[in-house]
Amino acid sequence: IRLVEEAEEARAPTERFIDRFSRWYMPAVVAAAALVMLIPPLVFGQDWGTWVYRGLALLLIGCPCALVISVPAAIASALSSGARRGLLLKGGAVIEAAAGVKRIAFDKTGTLTHGKPRVTDLLPAPGVTEPELLATAAGVEAGSSHPLAQAILRHAREAGIEALPASEARVLPGKGAEARVGGALAWVASPGHAAAMGGIAPDHAGPAAALEAEGKTVVALFREAQALGLIALRDEPRADAAEAMRQLRAMGVAPLILTGDNPRTAEAIASGLGMAFRAGMLPEDKLAAIREMGASGGVMMIGDGINDAPALKQASVGVAMGSGTDVALETADAAILRDRVADVPALIRLSRATMGNIRQNVGIALGLKAVFLVTSVLGITGLWLAILADTGATVLVTLNALRLLRFDPTRMAGDRGH
Repeated sequence: IRLVEEAEEARAPTERFIDRFSRWYMPAVVAAAALVMLIPPLVFGQDWGTWVYRGLALLLIGCPCALVISVPAAIASALSSGARRGLLLKGGAVIEAAAGVKRIAFDKTGTLTHGKPRVTDLLPAPGVTEPELLATAAGVEAGSSHPLAQAILRHAREAGIEALPASEARVLPGKGAEARVGGALAWVASPGHAAAMGGIAPDHAGPAAALEAEGKTVVALFREAQALGLIALRDEPRADAAEAMRQLRAMGVAPLILTGDNPRTAEAIASGLGMAFRAGMLPEDKLAAIREMGASGGVMMIGDGINDAPALKQASVGVAMGSGTDVALETADAAILRDRVADVPALIRLSRATMGNIRQNVGIALGLKAVFLVTSVLGITGLWLAILADTGATVLVTLNALRLLRFDPTRMAGDRGH
């Protein structure tokens, strides 16, 4: 509720433009009304009463009420409509930016996938047992909220294996985690980081690649100069992810995966969803990729973790999954509260419908004014019709904006009977 209230105060660029336009428009109308009242009687000797009456009608019909209310009414309706359906947008500026997005970058884990991976394979190094491998890994990951860490800890609990006591634990962003276990440093890390530190047994390189080709995420457990083994995990794509990508492509939006996972796992997920991908990305790599894409037009970033926060902030529109970290939710411009990937095209659909509604409102307001400004000066319409037109334009744009309350962006256009 607090974020929706704050969002209503964040004004769209179109709204700010109309406010600036109104500051010039109204003095111009007052000046035009004064000229209509004075020039015909003073220069051409015509009746004062007739031209003062027409000048007052012109002044009344020129009132910019309908024009000024046309944007905030549509924005408020859109924010309310989105919030009802689990789409939280933090202001009119976000709606306007989302409507113009042409490319969307997705984080993988917890965004396109459920974020609840499960351990599928344990490959201990020679001389290491599976319980030893799991107990050490659980010790390193104890206290971590990362989905892979939670999966390892959950698997250890289910196997009845207690995590070894650990200290000095810390996260290595984009690489893994380390902790002191049994008096020596131990790491749970990506295969690339582990290989650079000599943490993968020579006979495990092939099996690791094979597991990754199956769409599994592989992490290596090792101590200083001693490989302990590999743990493979699998995180299934969300059920609606493929349909969401189809909708985005139909809307002319190109989806892309940006993930810190390995290329083989990323390819397995991306090929199933029909997406391009970039893998092995650290947080700073995601940030650079978003900056690069943003140089050629509007880009949206969808993520859920601390690692995604910089990219979310850099994107034209950053969108956090509702189950994500507080940092991601606070940094993002919008949030998908129901954790449905199909809500991403719905968010864009709502934004585009809102901008269309705003254009209709501005057209109604300016069109009515243009007609009645001319007819008032020519004496075709009088004060009473000017009052009706001015009030009627305000009512019309308000009613048109309220139509957005019934707009359901989670349904395809064909399902709405249009």
